Amino acid sequence: MSALRYQSGFNNQFSSEALPGALPIGQNSPQQVPYGLYAEQISGTAFTVPRAEARRTWLYRIRPSALHPRFARLERQITGGGLGPVNPNRLRWNPLEIPAEPTDFLDGLLALAATAEPQQASGVSLYLYCANRSMQRVFFNADGEWLIVPQQGRLRLATELGLLEVEPLEIAVIPRGIRFRVELLDAGARGYVCENHGAVLRLPDLGPIGSNGLANPRDFLAPVAHYEDVEAPVQLVQKFLGELWACELDHSPLDVVAWHGNHVPYKYDLRRFNVLGTVSFDHPDPSIFTVLTSPSTVPGQANVDFVIFPPRWMVAEHSFRPPWFHRNLMNEFMGLIQGVYDAKAEGFAPGGASLHNCMSAHGPDQATTAQAVAAELKPHKLENTMAFMFETGAVLRPTRYALDCPQLQSDYDACWAGLRKTFDQGRN
Repeated sequence: MSALRYQSGFNNQFSSEALPGALPIGQNSPQQVPYGLYAEQISGTAFTVPRAEARRTWLYRIRPSALHPRFARLERQITGGGLGPVNPNRLRWNPLEIPAEPTDFLDGLLALAATAEPQQASGVSLYLYCANRSMQRVFFNADGEWLIVPQQGRLRLATELGLLEVEPLEIAVIPRGIRFRVELLDAGARGYVCENHGAVLRLPDLGPIGSNGLANPRDFLAPVAHYEDVEAPVQLVQKFLGELWACELDHSPLDVVAWHGNHVPYKYDLRRFNVLGTVSFDHPDPSIFTVLTSPSTVPGQANVDFVIFPPRWMVAEHSFRPPWFHRNLMNEFMGLIQGVYDAKAEGFAPGGASLHNCMSAHGPDQATTAQAVAAELKPHKLENTMAFMFETGAVLRPTRYALDCPQLQSDYDACWAGLRKTFDQGRN
């Protein structure tokens, strides 16, 4: 039984079994399941949504997940301190340091911003994580699906449905309610998490682009079945309305022997994204770089888009090539996985983050602007870079921690201070 095999595709009706014949044939919940397993369904959407929107998976497991005692609220909660006071300013944070004391993924989770309080039925919550040891406990999130973006250190995600290994320049999505454990494959790990409370993430429509381009469905990988038949104490932690609650089990809850459905964890290699852009003039909107999207009730306006800025050729003629100065309706949280972001000369480091909310004026800093205006516009390739953006239609409010932490840059506005007046009515 291989632990690290994958199935390809996006939102397919996958099926997988770790033992031959473990999947029932012809019906989902027969009176007697093969191998004496229990049949159980997990639904990530309402039962009555349109078929194309439905997310659900049938699990055939050693013990039903209903077998657990009462959950008790944990004393140690996610760092963040709740949403801070209203603040319209542009904000930027330096990277967090890997902690010195033993810290697993949950203990190293830091709430940075959210669109609303945890009981929201839409919007997003954003986190940073820093860890230096593997989880011994198992976790599931009742508040939304998780999009995990590693920036430093490889992770093994041991989930109910199988194993995923992700490294920087890859992402993983864990659906709402799926139980998993985060194991570190390197000495330290750091990255970003987008918790999506709204419609589940999916590939964007391509429209005039046609049938090819952006993220290819076949490059998304789901795990094959892999179970743990372990009888030993383990803590099961859940996130419920923003709080961590836990109970003690006498067995591993990662005991699914077979499964079929489309409510499944998956991974994607950002290096496989097929970048599109202008081959004539001007700068395309960042929506052309969308990997995944969660639509909202407003047509064309996302609950959240996951957008990347990968290596790519720049060939536009007679054009200002970096991202232009802009104000817009959407709210932009940016992170940097590696290299340099082409709109900032300094101050935006890998592992750092920035937040530009609705109608907040921003764009390239002074040094980048001066260089771009004077550049000889030959074709050139942006290399060794990978920035990303979580873009949402709702305003992102930083947490109290995010507004008070030492990583917050007090002089962020200064990067635009050198944009001097160049207007000359006698020149055109």
